[in-house]
Amino acid sequence: MNAENNLTGHIKREEQRHNVWERPREGKLNHKLKCFYTNAHSMGNKKEELEILTQENKYDVIGITETWWDETHDWNTKLRGYNLFIRNRPNKRGGGVALYVRETYTSSEIQVSEKESPVETVWVRIQGERNRKDTIVGVYYRPPGQT
Repeated sequence: MNAENNLTGHIKREEQRHNVWERPREGKLNHKLKCFYTNAHSMGNKKEELEILTQENKYDVIGITETWWDETHDWNTKLRGYNLFIRNRPNKRGGGVALYVRETYTSSEIQVSEKESPVETVWVRIQGERNRKDTIVGVYYRPPGQT
């Protein structure tokens, strides 16, 4: 497979475990989150690779920038076992952000006003267990040339 056409080739890949708590029960966060981030530079032909990565690595949260998705890609964006939160770039090619959160967590999107903002973001609240605080995760993309 050509390194320029895959998620883990020339594209920046970061994997981290954040010590949050222990294993989840009843869909609430109480353990270490295993997170993955990539700038995909188009997810068009990388869905299968993403599925393999998630099966092999059991990520809890996956953040992707430059998905290049639009409303015509709905059929190709779902990932089994994950809730998907996306922000596509309206009326332009490129850009877009996606955040996958494992279905075992109780998660909800935090609405952020982006009117006239050049950045693309998605923020999600993952509910903490019992007296534990919620965790907020997000993905943020600032297109080149934007200040």
